[in-house]
Parts: sequence; C-alpha cells; structure tokens
Amino acid sequence: MNDKRTLTTGEIANYCGVNFRTVIRWIQRGQLRAYQLPGRGDNRVEVNNFISFLRENNIPIPRDFLHLARRVLVVEKEPTVAKAIEITLRKHNFDVYMAQDGFSAGSLLREHLPSVMTIDLRVPGLGGFDVIEYVRLAPELAKTKILVISAMDQADLDRARLLGADDILAKPFDPEELARRVVRLAGSDLRA
Repeated sequence: MNDKRTLTTGEIANYCGVNFRTVIRWIQRGQLRAYQLPGRGDNRVEVNNFISFLRENNIPIPRDFLHLARRVLVVEKEPTVAKAIEITLRKHNFDVYMAQDGFSAGSLLREHLPSVMTIDLRVPGLGGFDVIEYVRLAPELAKTKILVISAMDQADLDRARLLGADDILAKPFDPEELARRVVRLAGSDLRA
C-alpha cells in the first residue's frame, strides 16, 4: 500500500502508463495540480490531486491507491443509525469516517477525500443541504458521490437531488441495500 503524500512526474507516468513528458504537459495545461520544488523546479503532485485527476478523466485508480477509493464519510446525527451504517460498510471492506454534524463533515471531507459520502439531511450545525452544496462547489470534492439517507418528505429529497445528491435511500433502510448502493457509487473507483 502506498502511503506517500506526494508523487513525482515519473511515478505518475508509471502508474498511468505514459511518458513523463505527458505528465508534465498535464501539469502545464492545468489538468493536474502540482507544485515545483525550489532549485531545479521538479514537480510534485499530492496524492489527493492525483486521485482527483484520475477520477475526472475516468482513468482507473492504480492498486496502490485503491484504499483511497474505498473511503466513505458517514454524516449521521443518530448514533445507532451511524453505527449500523458503519458496521455494514466495514463488512464490505470500506474505510469509514464518521461525522455527527455538518461542520465536522466539512473538515473530514477535506482531510480524507472520500469516494462516497452518506448524509442525513437533518444533521445539526451546517445542515445536510449546505453540506451537499459545499461538496459540489469544492473542485477537489466534485467527484465525491453523495448518498442521502433520510426519512424526509419527497420535496426535500427532490431538493437534495437538485443540489447534487447522486442517490437517495429512505429510512429505515435494508443494510444490504445500503451496501449495494455505496458499492455502485464507488464502483468507478474500484476498478483495478
């Protein structure tokens, strides 16, 4: 498993099966976010920017980084529901991060860059609708899939879809249906 935080252009070229000059062109065109080291000016790319680039261009994520594709952020105020979601997703080999309110969700989203976020629209603090908008407006989170898990009425669920939710699961939910939906949403990132 690769736990490096940055990659060289040569490493990215190897992962993508291209020449390192191609990677440099991606950087120069602004397609792949990078920074230059002082002195020689060698480029370095943070792993999260590399993963975002792969997702944006529908390039399969290399095996060394699949653990990043299996990250799910669960945003749920009700501890028993949160625990049920966590147990179900861990059983399906997802790395699960938990937030009980919208503010915590915001910081965990940036820290872990999950492939999928499940969210109850009635979380305290920054509400569920606000969190969905936040995710859809942040370029580095734009590819995060959003599964709303809610018992709210149809008008609110429609609003969540308009704001950018990818799927909706009604409460109470079947744990296996939850797992199927999360696997499907993360699916493009689970190719190897």
